[in-house]
Amino acid sequence: MESGKRLSTKIDATVPTAARMYDHYLGGKDNYAVDRAACEELDKVVPSTRALALNNRRFLQRVVGTLARDYGMRQFLDHGSGLPTQNNVHQVAQQIDPASRVVYVDNDPMVLVHGRALLEQNERTAVIQADLRDTEVIFSHPDTQRLIDFSQPVAVLFNSVFHCIPDSDSDGPLAVVRRVAERLVPGSCLVMCQLVSDDPEVRDFVTNFMDQATQGHWGRVRQEQDVAEWFEGMEILEPGLVEVSTWRPDSEVAPRQLTQEWIEFGGVGRLR
Repeated sequence: MESGKRLSTKIDATVPTAARMYDHYLGGKDNYAVDRAACEELDKVVPSTRALALNNRRFLQRVVGTLARDYGMRQFLDHGSGLPTQNNVHQVAQQIDPASRVVYVDNDPMVLVHGRALLEQNERTAVIQADLRDTEVIFSHPDTQRLIDFSQPVAVLFNSVFHCIPDSDSDGPLAVVRRVAERLVPGSCLVMCQLVSDDPEVRDFVTNFMDQATQGHWGRVRQEQDVAEWFEGMEILEPGLVEVSTWRPDSEVAPRQLTQEWIEFGGVGRLR
Protein backbone atom coordinates (compact mmCIF):
# COMPACT_ATOMS: atom_id res chain seq x y z
CA MET A 1 0.00 0.00 0.00
CA GLU A 2 1.02 3.64 -0.23
CA SER A 3 3.46 4.23 2.62
CA GLY A 4 2.19 6.73 5.13
CA LYS A 5 -1.34 6.81 3.76
CA ARG A 6 -3.31 9.41 5.70
CA LEU A 7 -5.87 7.85 8.03
CA SER A 8 -9.00 9.54 9.28
CA THR A 9 -8.89 10.93 12.80
CA LYS A 10 -12.68 11.41 12.85
CA ILE A 11 -14.81 8.92 14.74
CA ASP A 12 -17.81 7.99 12.56
CA ALA A 13 -20.72 6.76 14.68
CA THR A 14 -22.80 5.92 11.58
CA VAL A 15 -20.63 3.10 10.20
CA PRO A 16 -19.78 -0.04 12.20
CA THR A 17 -16.13 -0.89 12.76
CA ALA A 18 -14.65 -4.30 13.54
CA ALA A 19 -12.91 -2.87 16.62
CA ARG A 20 -16.12 -1.49 18.12
CA MET A 21 -18.12 -4.63 17.26
CA TYR A 22 -15.42 -6.70 18.97
CA ASP A 23 -15.62 -4.36 21.97
CA HIS A 24 -19.38 -4.95 22.16
CA TYR A 25 -18.95 -8.72 22.05
CA LEU A 26 -16.45 -8.47 24.92
CA GLY A 27 -18.94 -6.50 26.99
CA GLY A 28 -17.24 -3.14 26.53
CA LYS A 29 -18.87 0.28 26.40
CA ASP A 30 -16.82 1.90 23.62
CA ASN A 31 -19.28 1.17 20.82
CA TYR A 32 -22.36 2.70 19.22
CA ALA A 33 -25.88 1.59 18.33
CA VAL A 34 -24.78 0.94 14.76
CA ASP A 35 -22.11 -1.50 15.99
CA ARG A 36 -24.57 -3.32 18.23
CA ALA A 37 -27.12 -3.54 15.41
CA ALA A 38 -24.49 -5.08 13.12
CA CYS A 39 -23.67 -7.65 15.81
CA GLU A 40 -27.36 -8.57 16.11
CA GLU A 41 -27.58 -9.19 12.36
CA LEU A 42 -24.39 -11.23 12.39
CA ASP A 43 -25.66 -13.36 15.28
CA LYS A 44 -28.67 -14.47 13.23
CA VAL A 45 -26.38 -16.55 11.00
CA VAL A 46 -23.32 -17.12 13.21
CA PRO A 47 -24.70 -17.17 16.78
CA SER A 48 -21.44 -18.35 18.32
CA THR A 49 -19.68 -15.06 17.60
CA ARG A 50 -19.75 -13.69 21.15
CA ALA A 51 -18.29 -16.91 22.56
CA LEU A 52 -15.73 -16.88 19.77
CA ALA A 53 -14.68 -13.30 20.62
CA LEU A 54 -14.32 -14.13 24.31
CA ASN A 55 -12.31 -17.26 23.58
CA ASN A 56 -10.08 -15.30 21.22
CA ARG A 57 -9.40 -12.73 23.92
CA ARG A 58 -8.46 -15.49 26.36
CA PHE A 59 -6.14 -16.95 23.72
CA LEU A 60 -4.39 -13.59 23.36
CA GLN A 61 -3.84 -13.38 27.11
CA ARG A 62 -2.53 -16.96 27.29
CA VAL A 63 -0.20 -16.57 24.35
CA VAL A 64 1.29 -13.31 25.62
CA GLY A 65 1.78 -14.85 29.07
CA THR A 66 3.37 -17.95 27.55
CA LEU A 67 5.75 -15.98 25.34
CA ALA A 68 6.78 -13.70 28.21
CA ARG A 69 7.10 -16.41 30.83
CA ASP A 70 8.41 -19.41 28.88
CA TYR A 71 10.18 -17.84 25.90
CA GLY A 72 11.59 -14.68 27.45
CA MET A 73 9.76 -12.25 25.18
CA ARG A 74 9.95 -8.67 26.43
CA GLN A 75 8.90 -6.79 23.27
CA PHE A 76 5.44 -6.96 21.71
CA LEU A 77 4.16 -5.28 18.55
CA ASP A 78 0.37 -5.72 18.41
CA HIS A 79 -1.20 -5.10 14.98
CA GLY A 80 -4.92 -4.36 14.96
CA SER A 81 -4.99 -4.22 18.73
CA GLY A 82 -8.57 -2.99 19.07
CA LEU A 83 -10.05 -1.01 21.94
CA PRO A 84 -8.49 -1.38 25.40
CA THR A 85 -10.24 -3.86 27.66
CA GLN A 86 -9.21 -5.89 30.71
CA ASN A 87 -5.89 -7.75 30.79
CA ASN A 88 -4.43 -6.06 27.73
CA VAL A 89 -1.13 -7.20 26.23
CA HIS A 90 0.97 -4.75 28.24
CA GLN A 91 -0.75 -5.71 31.49
CA VAL A 92 -0.14 -9.43 30.95
CA ALA A 93 3.46 -8.94 29.82
CA GLN A 94 4.37 -6.36 32.46
CA GLN A 95 2.93 -8.49 35.23
CA ILE A 96 5.63 -11.03 34.33
CA ASP A 97 8.33 -8.40 33.79
CA PRO A 98 7.58 -4.69 34.39
CA ALA A 99 10.30 -3.83 31.86
CA SER A 100 8.30 -5.40 28.98
CA ARG A 101 7.56 -2.98 26.15
CA VAL A 102 4.44 -2.94 23.99
CA VAL A 103 3.43 -0.99 20.91
CA TYR A 104 -0.23 -1.16 19.87
CA VAL A 105 -1.19 -0.43 16.26
CA ASP A 106 -4.71 0.26 14.97
CA ASN A 107 -6.31 2.35 12.23
CA ASP A 108 -9.49 3.09 14.22
CA PRO A 109 -9.34 6.64 15.61
CA MET A 110 -11.36 5.62 18.68
CA VAL A 111 -8.64 3.11 19.58
CA LEU A 112 -6.09 5.90 19.42
CA VAL A 113 -8.11 8.20 21.70
CA HIS A 114 -8.98 5.61 24.34
CA GLY A 115 -5.65 3.84 24.15
CA ARG A 116 -3.57 6.96 24.67
CA ALA A 117 -5.75 8.07 27.57
CA LEU A 118 -5.29 4.68 29.22
CA LEU A 119 -1.55 4.49 28.64
CA GLU A 120 -0.42 8.06 29.25
CA GLN A 121 1.12 7.02 32.57
CA ASN A 122 2.89 3.96 31.13
CA GLU A 123 6.18 4.96 29.52
CA ARG A 124 6.90 1.44 28.24
CA THR A 125 3.71 1.28 26.17
CA ALA A 126 2.48 3.27 23.18
CA VAL A 127 -0.48 3.36 20.77
CA ILE A 128 0.05 4.44 17.17
CA GLN A 129 -2.47 4.91 14.39
CA ALA A 130 -1.51 3.08 11.22
CA ASP A 131 -2.83 0.60 8.71
CA LEU A 132 -1.50 -2.82 9.66
CA ARG A 133 -0.33 -3.27 6.05
CA ASP A 134 1.95 -0.25 6.22
CA THR A 135 4.98 -2.02 7.66
CA GLU A 136 7.41 0.80 6.88
CA VAL A 137 5.36 3.40 8.76
CA ILE A 138 4.84 1.09 11.74
CA PHE A 139 8.45 -0.01 12.09
CA SER A 140 9.88 3.49 11.57
CA HIS A 141 7.39 5.28 13.84
CA PRO A 142 9.15 7.21 16.63
CA ASP A 143 7.28 5.30 19.35
CA THR A 144 8.20 1.97 17.79
CA GLN A 145 11.83 3.03 17.48
CA ARG A 146 11.79 4.24 21.09
CA LEU A 147 10.37 1.07 22.56
CA ILE A 148 11.34 -1.83 20.29
CA ASP A 149 14.92 -3.01 19.75
CA PHE A 150 14.79 -4.96 16.50
CA SER A 151 18.24 -6.43 17.10
CA GLN A 152 16.50 -8.56 19.76
CA PRO A 153 13.56 -10.99 19.38
CA VAL A 154 10.12 -9.43 19.10
CA ALA A 155 6.67 -10.99 19.45
CA VAL A 156 4.53 -9.63 16.62
CA LEU A 157 0.79 -10.11 17.04
CA PHE A 158 -1.79 -10.38 14.27
CA ASN A 159 -4.57 -11.61 16.52
CA SER A 160 -7.97 -11.96 14.83
CA VAL A 161 -7.22 -9.20 12.35
CA PHE A 162 -6.22 -10.60 8.95
CA HIS A 163 -9.85 -11.24 8.04
CA CYS A 164 -10.16 -7.44 7.99
CA ILE A 165 -7.94 -7.11 4.92
CA PRO A 166 -8.51 -8.52 1.42
CA ASP A 167 -6.18 -10.77 -0.54
CA SER A 168 -3.57 -8.95 -2.56
CA ASP A 169 -0.15 -9.82 -3.94
CA SER A 170 1.35 -6.74 -2.30
CA ASP A 171 -0.93 -6.06 0.70
CA GLY A 172 -2.65 -9.34 1.56
CA PRO A 173 -1.89 -11.27 4.75
CA LEU A 174 0.90 -13.36 3.22
CA ALA A 175 2.68 -10.29 1.84
CA VAL A 176 2.37 -8.51 5.20
CA VAL A 177 3.75 -11.52 7.08
CA ARG A 178 6.74 -11.78 4.76
CA ARG A 179 7.51 -8.05 5.01
CA VAL A 180 7.38 -8.19 8.80
CA ALA A 181 9.39 -11.42 9.08
CA GLU A 182 12.19 -9.94 6.96
CA ARG A 183 12.69 -7.25 9.61
CA LEU A 184 12.89 -9.60 12.59
CA VAL A 185 15.79 -11.56 14.04
CA PRO A 186 15.69 -15.35 14.61
CA GLY A 187 13.85 -16.22 17.79
CA SER A 188 11.13 -13.68 17.11
CA CYS A 189 7.56 -14.99 17.14
CA LEU A 190 4.49 -14.23 15.06
CA VAL A 191 1.08 -14.83 16.62
CA MET A 192 -1.51 -15.18 13.86
CA CYS A 193 -5.12 -16.29 13.81
CA GLN A 194 -8.26 -15.38 11.94
CA LEU A 195 -11.87 -16.39 11.35
CA VAL A 196 -12.21 -19.51 9.23
CA SER A 197 -15.07 -21.76 8.17
CA ASP A 198 -15.46 -24.99 6.22
CA ASP A 199 -18.93 -23.87 5.16
CA PRO A 200 -18.84 -21.80 1.94
CA GLU A 201 -22.24 -20.28 2.74
CA VAL A 202 -20.99 -19.00 6.10
CA ARG A 203 -17.81 -17.66 4.50
CA ASP A 204 -19.77 -15.85 1.79
CA PHE A 205 -22.43 -14.44 4.13
CA VAL A 206 -20.04 -13.06 6.74
CA THR A 207 -17.62 -11.73 4.14
CA ASN A 208 -20.35 -9.93 2.23
CA PHE A 209 -22.19 -8.71 5.32
CA MET A 210 -19.10 -7.28 7.00
CA ASP A 211 -17.82 -5.73 3.77
CA GLN A 212 -21.11 -3.89 3.30
CA ALA A 213 -21.57 -3.01 6.98
CA THR A 214 -18.07 -1.54 7.36
CA GLN A 215 -18.16 0.10 3.91
CA GLY A 216 -15.26 -1.86 2.54
CA HIS A 217 -13.09 -2.19 5.65
CA TRP A 218 -13.06 -5.96 5.46
CA GLY A 219 -11.27 -8.84 3.79
CA ARG A 220 -12.79 -12.28 3.96
CA VAL A 221 -13.44 -15.33 6.10
CA ARG A 222 -10.85 -17.88 5.00
CA GLN A 223 -10.08 -21.58 5.37
CA GLU A 224 -7.53 -23.33 7.56
CA GLN A 225 -5.14 -23.96 4.66
CA ASP A 226 -5.02 -20.21 4.00
CA VAL A 227 -3.83 -19.59 7.55
CA ALA A 228 -1.30 -22.44 7.40
CA GLU A 229 0.37 -20.77 4.40
CA TRP A 230 1.35 -17.77 6.53
CA PHE A 231 3.48 -19.99 8.80
CA GLU A 232 5.57 -21.63 6.07
CA GLY A 233 9.25 -21.73 6.99
CA MET A 234 8.61 -21.10 10.70
CA GLU A 235 8.83 -23.41 13.68
CA ILE A 236 5.24 -23.73 14.87
CA LEU A 237 5.03 -23.89 18.65
CA GLU A 238 3.02 -26.69 20.24
CA PRO A 239 0.18 -27.56 19.95
CA GLY A 240 0.41 -26.37 16.34
CA LEU A 241 -2.28 -24.56 14.39
CA VAL A 242 -5.59 -25.09 16.16
CA GLU A 243 -8.94 -23.61 17.09
CA VAL A 244 -7.62 -21.07 19.57
CA SER A 245 -9.58 -22.10 22.66
CA THR A 246 -7.55 -25.34 22.55
CA TRP A 247 -4.16 -23.56 22.40
CA ARG A 248 -2.51 -24.41 25.75
CA PRO A 249 -5.70 -24.03 27.81
CA ASP A 250 -5.28 -22.97 31.43
CA SER A 251 -7.12 -26.06 32.64
CA GLU A 252 -9.19 -29.00 31.46
CA VAL A 253 -12.35 -27.08 32.31
CA ALA A 254 -11.34 -23.88 30.50
CA PRO A 255 -14.02 -22.61 28.06
CA ARG A 256 -13.97 -24.25 24.64
CA GLN A 257 -15.53 -23.19 21.36
CA LEU A 258 -18.61 -25.40 21.22
CA THR A 259 -20.22 -24.37 17.94
CA GLN A 260 -18.47 -24.82 14.65
CA GLU A 261 -20.17 -22.64 12.02
CA TRP A 262 -16.92 -20.71 12.15
CA ILE A 263 -13.88 -20.71 14.40
CA GLU A 264 -10.82 -18.63 15.21
CA PHE A 265 -7.87 -20.64 13.89
CA GLY A 266 -4.14 -20.11 14.20
CA GLY A 267 -1.14 -20.35 16.47
CA VAL A 268 2.42 -19.14 17.02
CA GLY A 269 5.35 -19.38 14.63
CA ARG A 270 8.96 -18.79 15.66
CA LEU A 271 11.54 -17.57 13.16
CA ARG A 272 14.55 -19.80 12.76
